[in-house]
Parts: sequence; C-alpha cells; structure tokens
Amino acid sequence: MQLDDLLTELQARLEAARSTRDRVHALLEAVVSVGSELDLESVLRRITEAATTLVDARYGALGVIDEGGERLVQFVTVGVGDKEIEAIGHWPHGHGILGLLIREPHSIRLPDLGEHRDSYGFPANHPPMRTFLGVPIRVRDEVFGNLYLTEKAGGEEFDQEDEVVVTALATAAGVAIENARLYQEARRRERWLEASQEISTALLSGTDPHEVTTLVAQRAREIADAHLATVALVEEGDTDFVVECAHGEGADDLVGLRVPLDHSVAGPVFAEGVALRLADGNAAAHEANVPERVPIGPLIVVPLGVGASARGVISVINPPGGPVFSEGTQRLLEAFAGQAAVALELAERRRDAERLTLLEDRDRIARDLHDTVIQRLFATAMALMATLKLVQRKEVAVRVQRAVDDLDDTIRQIRSSIFALQVADEEESLRSRIHALVDMAAEQLQFAPSVRLDGLLDTVVDEETGEHLLAVVQEALSNVARHAQATETAVNIDVGDDVTVRVEDDGVGIPEDGRRSGLRNIDDRARTLGGTSTAEPRPGGGTALTWQVPLKQN
Repeated sequence: MQLDDLLTELQARLEAARSTRDRVHALLEAVVSVGSELDLESVLRRITEAATTLVDARYGALGVIDEGGERLVQFVTVGVGDKEIEAIGHWPHGHGILGLLIREPHSIRLPDLGEHRDSYGFPANHPPMRTFLGVPIRVRDEVFGNLYLTEKAGGEEFDQEDEVVVTALATAAGVAIENARLYQEARRRERWLEASQEISTALLSGTDPHEVTTLVAQRAREIADAHLATVALVEEGDTDFVVECAHGEGADDLVGLRVPLDHSVAGPVFAEGVALRLADGNAAAHEANVPERVPIGPLIVVPLGVGASARGVISVINPPGGPVFSEGTQRLLEAFAGQAAVALELAERRRDAERLTLLEDRDRIARDLHDTVIQRLFATAMALMATLKLVQRKEVAVRVQRAVDDLDDTIRQIRSSIFALQVADEEESLRSRIHALVDMAAEQLQFAPSVRLDGLLDTVVDEETGEHLLAVVQEALSNVARHAQATETAVNIDVGDDVTVRVEDDGVGIPEDGRRSGLRNIDDRARTLGGTSTAEPRPGGGTALTWQVPLKQN
C-alpha cells in the first residue's frame, strides 16, 4: 500500500509538472505572439485573447485607462459577441470592481463578483459572470490598463497559478504595448512630415487654395487616426467660422456650416492660439448646431495659425465611444497645423507678388499703347483728315473718310483695352460680369455678339448703376434672341460724363403691334437714374437700342 501511495503521488507530481510545462510553453507562445505585432489595436486584442486562453476563462477584456488615471477610454473584449455588446450599450467607464483596480492597481481574485462590497452589479442584457481575476498592465511606471477575466472553465475559481501566469503575461504585454506605441508615434511623425511637405508643395506650385484646404483636412484626419476632420476658416471682418471642407464620416453635412466666433471651444482656440482636447465633444457640437446625424465624441481643436496670421481652426473627431485622442496626437496635429498655416501664408504672399508683377506689366503695356500706338494712329488720322481737303474725286474722299472712321474705332478699342489692363482681375468686376453675361447670351443667339467697352467702367460706375446696366444688357440681348431673328449683334458701352449702352442688331426690327414690356423695363431703369432710353430702326434694317444715364458724383 505504501508503494502504491508513493507511485500515485509521483504520478500526480508528474502531471503537475507536465501541466506547468504546458502552461509555461503556452505563456511563452503568448508572449512571442503579442510581441510580434506592432499595430496597437492588434496588440491589445492579442493580449486579451492570450490571457483568456491561458487561464481557461470564458470572458476576457482589456480596459485602457485615460491619461488622468480616472476612467476607462477603451475596452477590448473576448467572448462577447457584437449583438451582445450592442444590447449592453456603452462599455464600462470604470466603476465598481473595475474602478477599484484603477484606484488600487494590483491583482484581484474573487470567487463571486456580486458579493464584493464595491460591486455595482451588471447592466441589462449583460451575460452572467461570477468568478473574477483582474491584473494591471504597466508600461514602465505608468498603469496603461487592466486585464479582466471571468468565468473560469468548469465553474472553478481562479487560483494562485492563474494569477502568476496572467501577471507574467501582463509584464510582457507592457513591453509590447510600449513598442507598439513607439511604432505608432513614429508612423504618425512620418505621416506628419509627408503631409507637411505635400501641403507646402501643393500651395507653392499654384494649386487652387480650396483643393489644398481639402487636402489639409484629409491629412489631419490621417495623422490623428480620426473618423472625421474639418477645416473652419474666418474671413477678415466676419463674425463666424465657416467650415470650408471636411473629410470622413458626416463630412457632407458639415461643409458650409457657420459657427459663431464666440463658440466656447473654437473661439478660444482661434483667439488664443492654444489647442483644446475633449473626451466628449457632444456639448460643443450642439452649441455649434452640428446636425444630430453627425456623431461627435472625442475631439481635438487646434489653431490654423496664430496672431495676425490666424486663419481658423482644424478639428479632428471620433464618434461617441471611440478612442480618446492622446497628448502626443495633439502635439503632432498642432505642429502640422502650424506648418500648414505657414505654407498658406507663403502661398498668399507669392500670389500677391505675382499679382503685383502682372499689374506692373499691364501698366507698362497700357502706357506703351497710350504713348506710342494711339498717338501714331491719331497722327495718321489727322493727316488723312487734312488730305481730304486736297482730294478731288468723291470716291477717293469716301475711302479716306472710311479709313479715318476705322482709325477712330481702333483708337476707341485700344483705349478700352487700356482701361481693362489697368483694372485688376476680379471675378466680380463690372467688366468681367458684362463679358460673362454676353457669353451666356451667345448660347441663345447661336452666335457671339461683338463687345466694345470704352472708359473707366470698373472705377467710376457705382454699384447701383452697374446693376441697372447689367439688367439692361441682359434684357436687350434676350429681346434680340427671342424676336429679332438677327445674325449679328453689337454691344457698345461708353463711359465718359455719362454711361451709354448701345445694343444694335441686323434683325427684323420692332413690329408695330409687338409687346413692349421689355423695353418699358429698360426705360423705367433709365428714368430711375435720371437718364433716357430709345429704341430706333437702323438704316439697312435692324434695331438700335440706346440707354444713357448720368454718372453719380462721388
């Protein structure tokens, strides 16, 4: 009997040694598996899966603690399906037993969770859990998070060996997490450098500023690993931010959104040039009238430039329940925004210099045209006028007179070109709006009208007169397109002491019984400004509309 007892004891010890060997091998495999991954999200999931397997737990979770060490900001689970997670709702914030591990970061083993004095119980739809093992994960001297394991196989309690194995895994996990974070930081810095270079190259190569702003939003989102990024700009003298562009989930709902400059988050960031990071931006989104369908959770808002060069703010956003942005991400985003602001400033200065050079060239060309070309043409016309007195044959005199008239018309056209050269290219200048209006009318007319603009159209014509003038040209060209059956149309506008608009066509003329509503509108506009309007037949066919109003004295 004594020999049998000894053999039984020896067999039990051999089984224990074999079991220990297997657990050590499993632990080593788990450490190698965790350490071979560099993506932080993948590392956290592998740690949770390895811990669950090592102690035969049904459920496992890894909770990441915020930088303040007060609450959970991320929760990685194993053993709970997506439908169960959706039914439970939001992950735990760190109350009850989970909060105890945050406050007192050391291992905890419990035979029954519900009997502990700090237990809060479980929310609705939560699977039943009794046995519990909790172990903190440290990265250097910082508590990164905690491993939570429940429901050991067979209903048994977690023992001392389970705690030792998971503690060993947690130690190795801390190293793996640190490596993954360093790798993630290096990758973000690499993306930051690439993005900064890309923005600067795009701006300085002449790419449209709106396209570059869109690129800023896209790269900001990538640098922060965010779900959504926006760029909101402030025009000089404006009282609102305007979301110029957005990239990510809900971007289309945010473009064009106006946010008051005194917004509690964006306002101080813009005014003081100091970034702001929030774990929950829902209240700030509500204040900014962000549509409810756009999910707003953790966010960072950084200034796009500071002081006199401040242009707006960049925001990166995660949905509710998403990862909270770290301080390192904030620093990278601030550096990126600073680089982007400098590039925008340099590009604007470059455009100003190019515009100044262009205007100087135009001014030189205008002087040359005025001082040489016009003077020579004028002298030639005077010489021809003098020659008329010496011409005996009538047909020769007619030809000379025609040449003089052509020279006068050429001089007027050159003067019109000089005035155009002396005005900066502005999309909303009166001259450009007239040309755009005539180009649009060409589609209805099926041919392009000739246009001659003579005088200081963009400098001496006030806004009210300009608006009436545009309406008159539009109405006149519309009448020609609908009624005249013309093949040629000329639009001549002269600015001297008065503003004179003359629209001529070679059409069928104005019928006696035709409607006059369009002409009455044109006449009303002339009388409103103290001027006159006439519509008369042209010699040889067609109609000549003349609209003349005085210039307002400044």
